[in-house]
This record gives sequence, structure tokens and C-alpha cells, in this order.
Amino acid sequence: MSVKQFYGTGRRKTSVARVFITPGTGNIIVNKKEFSEYFPVATTRQHALRPLASAQVEGKFDVKILVHGGGKSGQAGAVSLGIARALVQFDEQLRPIMRKDELLTRDPRMVERKKYGQKKARKRFQFSKR
Repeated sequence: MSVKQFYGTGRRKTSVARVFITPGTGNIIVNKKEFSEYFPVATTRQHALRPLASAQVEGKFDVKILVHGGGKSGQAGAVSLGIARALVQFDEQLRPIMRKDELLTRDPRMVERKKYGQKKARKRFQFSKR
């Protein structure tokens, strides 16, 4: 008797999340820590769990997440995309719901690189005419 497991990969900025969902009781583990311990800020927790709320399946899946890179905000975005992809793998009927809530779209925004001869990516050194 093997329990079916569904997988989704999420990326955001420089964060990568590998999400495994199995039908269960709503237990969420992130990098071997409790979910609320790993994401202490309520807004990041809410952002990460948006796909479960949209699909109305909160408490019906055990979620195991392995996430690395970036900061907490980027990681929450990566987790969100990973959960959404895993739920679509579980049930293809959820795709239009996820699409409507823009949960399956990978956010392409990345940090712009710093250019030589400048202070930052866009900020210049002060110009002096004389």
C-alpha cells in the first residue's frame, strides 16, 4: 500500500522550492521545520499557502517542502508556485482556478546586475561639470 505523492517545483528570484504533497491531515514541513517556525511573518505564510486556499483543500494534504536560495519573501513565492503545480498534477480540473488566480505564472522579475563605473544597477556617481 503506497500513498500517491505529487510533486511541483517553484522558482522566484533566486529561490527554488521542491514541493511534495500527499493526501493527509494538513501537516506542513519546510526544511524539516514547522511551517509557522520557518515563515514567522503572517503575510509570507499567507502568500505561500494561497494555492491551497484557492483550491479549497486546506487541511486535506500533507506538504513537505525543500527550499533554498534567496530570502523569505522569494522563498514564499517559490513555495506558492510549487504547491500550485503539485495540486494541478494531483487534479487537472484545478488548472483553470489556479490560472484565474495567477498562481501558475512564474514571476520573471530578477535583480538587475550592477554595472561597472556606477554605484548600483542604475544609480550613478554624482556628475561634476567642473
